[in-house]
Amino acid sequence: MKKLWRYLYPALFGLLIYATVRVLNDTIAGFRFWERDWYISVIEVISCIFMGYLLDICFRNLFRCFDNRMKRTVGYKTVLNELLWVFVIVEISVNAVITPMAALTDDGLSWGDFATINIIPLLYCLIYYTVVRSNKLLQAYVNNKLQLEKVTNDHLQTELKFLKAQYHPHFLFNALNTIYFQMDDNVGEAKKTVEKFSELLRYQLYDQQQTVPVNQEIQYLKNFIDIQKVRTSERLRLKTHFDKTLNGQQVYPLLLLPLVENAFKYVGGDYHIDIDAIAATTGIEFTVSNSLPSQPLTQKQNGIGLENLKRRLELLYPGKHELSLQRDGNTFKANLKLATGI
Repeated sequence: MKKLWRYLYPALFGLLIYATVRVLNDTIAGFRFWERDWYISVIEVISCIFMGYLLDICFRNLFRCFDNRMKRTVGYKTVLNELLWVFVIVEISVNAVITPMAALTDDGLSWGDFATINIIPLLYCLIYYTVVRSNKLLQAYVNNKLQLEKVTNDHLQTELKFLKAQYHPHFLFNALNTIYFQMDDNVGEAKKTVEKFSELLRYQLYDQQQTVPVNQEIQYLKNFIDIQKVRTSERLRLKTHFDKTLNGQQVYPLLLLPLVENAFKYVGGDYHIDIDAIAATTGIEFTVSNSLPSQPLTQKQNGIGLENLKRRLELLYPGKHELSLQRDGNTFKANLKLATGI
């Protein structure tokens, strides 16, 4: 049935155009086309049916061409360009088939006949275009949006992995260096450090960009702090407080590490570090403060850790985080608030 309709509807489309033009012209002029020679009406009908098939062939080729374009991109310019081609095809076909026929029959071609012949087929073709192409254009638009979102998401995931990987070399170097010197002093302590080091690596390898319970992140920080304590000065005064209510809240991993790592890296002066993690009303609040050496830090000394953290927070917690970094005298304080409802 569909195959029959495929070959039948262009003829019906041409007849619809002919009947509409005939009714409009004959009503205005008071003309009765059935009172003239029958063969003239037959010629007109055959010509309109031929034009219906001609338009069908042209439209199918046009739509096939634009379907290939819409696989790459689709927008209002694409639609306007396609509509322009529809207008050109209709006007050329009408003036190549119907206009000469009207000029050679009855009383010739008037301006009213010319306007009717050009406007009626165009209106029907625009209706046909709207019915046939609306679903296709909408589908192409949605597919392009999905493809763009996929490309964007892949790019962001790649950037996140790159930013996360930049923490590893510095940490690996420090941890291995600590174990190396422990081997000379205390092999037993060195083995414990290796165990903690392996737990840190396991966490980094298997917990990529998926959320984890915050208590896992806290345990990771505790292991990291234990390793750092081995290689720091005995003068260091370290205070840590991890709220016991921080348990099942979901967070992205390795977002708290840069603040702690930065504190151990740049601690000086009277050598104190305070680390505090509490359950806030909207999520989690994490605060790290450390004393600074008397000599001011340069921008180069600050490194890329905090800049990477800012970028990761923008990607993972857009509009759902607050990061405050400030220096008050000889103390540097970092405060991070995360909304856990992600």
